[in-house]
Amino acid sequence: MSKLFSILFVVLMGAHLVRPFGVPGLRKRGDFWKIALVGLVVFGLTVLIRPE
Repeated sequence: MSKLFSILFVVLMGAHLVRPFGVPGLRKRGDFWKIALVGLVVFGLTVLIRPE
């Protein structure tokens, strides 16, 4: 599952660099780092809720 999230976020960041999404907070090409920040939060949550 984490590999799927990794690939998804890399594709989203690449797509945003090619053409910005235009949603509030993601209007400029330089805002792709915000997608990476969301990805880090998602990975952190999956580590916290993953059963051992």
